[in-house]
Amino acid sequence: MHVAVALDQFGRKLDVLSIATTGHGHRRLLEWVRALGTPHRFGVEGTGAYGAGLTRYLRRQGMDVVEVIRPSRQTRRRAGGKNDAIDAEAAARAVQAGTVMGEAKSQDGPVEMIRTLRLARRSAMKARARLCMCATAWTAW
Repeated sequence: MHVAVALDQFGRKLDVLSIATTGHGHRRLLEWVRALGTPHRFGVEGTGAYGAGLTRYLRRQGMDVVEVIRPSRQTRRRAGGKNDAIDAEAAARAVQAGTVMGEAKSQDGPVEMIRTLRLARRSAMKARARLCMCATAWTAW
């Protein structure tokens, strides 16, 4: 599930929405935001992992998306623990205040290519190590 919070230009909370992490959920989010007014910017936490699909969808729709770093443990502890609605509101306030200016990960540039190559190499090395361990175990019997 994704949780979204919409704020007006004065920082007042307009509404909270929980959506599924599916294409239908992404469309529902954009319809919800547009019903509240003109969206200016989206802050997404975890654009390289859990929020990657949402980030891609919003970008395809021409929306401005910035990456929001998850709150520190100390901040979460003060807020009463892990709560998606509280985290979503904190992300929206950070975007509105301009304290997060990082561009959301696109997952199609040179960094993603290097990550993919490293992942393939690591997988091949693990497979080779398993093969060697199996061969050693077999000959020992």
